[in-house]
Amino acid sequence: MYSRRQVLLAGGGLGIAALVASAWPRRVTLIESAQAAETFEVNYSDEQWRQRLSAEQFHILREEGTERAYSSPLNNEHRPGTFACAGCELALFSSSSKFDSHTGWPSFWAPLANAVGTRQDRSVGMLRESVHCRRCGGHLGHVFDDGPQPTGLRYCMNGLAMTFTAQAA
Repeated sequence: MYSRRQVLLAGGGLGIAALVASAWPRRVTLIESAQAAETFEVNYSDEQWRQRLSAEQFHILREEGTERAYSSPLNNEHRPGTFACAGCELALFSSSSKFDSHTGWPSFWAPLANAVGTRQDRSVGMLRESVHCRRCGGHLGHVFDDGPQPTGLRYCMNGLAMTFTAQAA
């Protein structure tokens, strides 16, 4: 026989499970509809993206993955130049807006004009702003409001999502 407490706890657990299960299809639908509402100049099938990108780049750019902190050589890139999308080569950030955020990812206080888009990301149980390339939709990282002036923003980017071209001397 079950005690009243066990029945109530079990019922509460089932209620929470039912709430999560009912919310899950809605979350997927919201993500899919947000992505479907955006159109991008550069479009490839998943197979074509896999041919163009490394497995790690595909995971980050097309599946919204994240590279390991301090793993990207671009985190230590300090020469004058331009950071571009690894998916479509659109210039995204100038080295003049790069700063050391001590987070392990290349960070910038502002993107170049008309280079990126953002959308809400609730994938880890909290609200964040996901940053993507405005031309191909590739996931780049996230933007936070704890950066330096003049913007107060920190565009925390995956190094594998970008390439770097040094400025000619």
